[in-house]
Amino acid sequence: MKPQNYQRTLAFLKPDAVVRGLMGEIITRIERKALLITALKLVQLTREQAERLYEVHKNKPFFEKLVQHVTSAPILAMVIEGPNAVQTVRNLAGKTNPFEAAPGTIRGDYALDITKNIIHASDTPENAEREISILFQPEEIVEYAKPTEQKFSFSNNA
Repeated sequence: MKPQNYQRTLAFLKPDAVVRGLMGEIITRIERKALLITALKLVQLTREQAERLYEVHKNKPFFEKLVQHVTSAPILAMVIEGPNAVQTVRNLAGKTNPFEAAPGTIRGDYALDITKNIIHASDTPENAEREISILFQPEEIVEYAKPTEQKFSFSNNA
């Protein structure tokens, strides 16, 4: 049974993370927080997908530069689940501006500038579901539990 605060979120490693070979390191950080990656794929975003993902920024001056960046090379998209997954992944990511991000966060350790800031992480459970639907089909998301979450039965019968 999943706890009441169990959530699903979307994160993706932006092209700067993919081309710099940071995928494994960042996935490791996510898994070490006891979160489940229930879907994972390398995707070349279309302009339409990027615009839908970032539609809340449509009228902001950085919108075009952001869309160009996330469509410039593949991204690694992930559906991540666990207790308070949205906030946990955002805490791992760090502040959007890498110069304000704390050391030890993904952006604090790896980001180069505010556009090439390594990772996108959904900001609310509602936005997470909307963003997941842009990048994943329901059948691409696999439900499973880590061994520590499964109940094991030990018997003396061999």
